Amino acid sequence: MKTLLFLCTGNYYRSRYAEIRFNHLATVIGLSWRAASRGLAPDPRNPGPLSVHTIAALTRLRLGFDDHLREPLLVTDDDFAAADRIVAVKEAEHRTMIELAFPARLKQVEFWHVHDLDCAGPDEALAELDRLVVALVDQLRAEKVGRRA
Repeated sequence: MKTLLFLCTGNYYRSRYAEIRFNHLATVIGLSWRAASRGLAPDPRNPGPLSVHTIAALTRLRLGFDDHLREPLLVTDDDFAAADRIVAVKEAEHRTMIELAFPARLKQVEFWHVHDLDCAGPDEALAELDRLVVALVDQLRAEKVGRRA
């Protein structure tokens, strides 16, 4: 089983949605990948274990999230070391944070461009995140099929 690590600032909204959505899709198609998510600077003032926007989007998709109701987690070097692939959800927001806290890990990170609530509403941001997660699952499935051929 390979591990995908999603990173965002708070591990409360975007990365958590990506983790849950990815794991659902990977399970449905039998992909031997599991996602985890962590934050680069979780904010203890976030109310509850998971963003209401993430809960609403998962509910619309009829994806259960009860097993994912945990407090946000701060990324560690061990998380980077354990991951086969790492995606930070917004380069403009996360590149500098990774450079400062984990400079040796920067070259491992793939950057997406999914805005936080300060730049986009949750419907727009989570739709973009969903598109990127689905595309990543499709890519990993194609790689798996290609290895079998």
